[in-house]
Amino acid sequence: MKKSVLTVAAVIALGTALPAVGVRAEDAAFALKAGATMREVLSEYTGKRVALRLESGDEIEGTVTMVGNSLLHLAKLSGKEFYDAVVSIDKISAVRMRVRER
Repeated sequence: MKKSVLTVAAVIALGTALPAVGVRAEDAAFALKAGATMREVLSEYTGKRVALRLESGDEIEGTVTMVGNSLLHLAKLSGKEFYDAVVSIDKISAVRMRVRER
């Protein structure tokens, strides 16, 4: 009897908590500010993984560790975890980042 009461309580607690998590994940969308620069966008993702498309057509993915005035430091490159990269912000044509969960 005691075990079934605890099971019911756990199901009710999960049933109320899980929908709230799903709503928050959907609300966490990226909002581009008018007049934002590439540097400002990248600064918001310091410590997070991004994929960069460069003007040359190459793509590089890693964790943003520092954004300077004209250079960006990426660590833990995808497929090259033992390497870091320094990228000229002026040569970045697009940034792809994860903004929501499933």
